Amino acid sequence: MPTLILAAALLLQAVSAQPSAEAPVISQENRALLRCAAAFALVSAGQARGEADASRWPTLGLRGREFFVRALAQLMDATQLDRDGIAALAEAEARALSANGDVGKIMPSCLLMLEASGV
Repeated sequence: MPTLILAAALLLQAVSAQPSAEAPVISQENRALLRCAAAFALVSAGQARGEADASRWPTLGLRGREFFVRALAQLMDATQLDRDGIAALAEAEARALSANGDVGKIMPSCLLMLEASGV
């Protein structure tokens, strides 16, 4: 059975919603939450596929899933975007992280953020 993060990552890939012409203003803290939520989704999906790069990180499990859900809920509250809008932001972030090869660069910080979150 796929994990919630894997399902969310697949959902983010399938979302066809276009981001609005006027992007919402996102605080630096919320931007970091978005980046880490996207990184966790990518790593979790990679772990489920047995990818070596993803396997070098701790298994995210329930804590990563909970972080992902809370982060996107916080972003919805902060930006007043609906689910489609938040999904579009998360999808764009995941694509950017993948395209730039930044997942491995930010995972150490994201894991610290996960630890500090108390999740």
